[in-house]
Amino acid sequence: MLVLLFVFVGDYRALISHSSQLPIYFVISLGCYGLLMVGVGLMNFPTCPQEALLLQQDIVEAKEFLKRKGVDVVSE
Repeated sequence: MLVLLFVFVGDYRALISHSSQLPIYFVISLGCYGLLMVGVGLMNFPTCPQEALLLQQDIVEAKEFLKRKGVDVVSE
């Protein structure tokens, strides 16, 4: 019986020493999951040619507005 108690206490101490690292493993796992979700989102990112044209028109309008206000807009 004493041997079983010694084995249990030995395993319990090992469990406690490793359990202090659980928050670190959790944060690392959460970061990996986040990077994976960003990667999947970028791979599935839709292309919207119509929205791109609207955005270019908005940029042209904004540049014209700023030129009328006296702001020097350099387009490359």
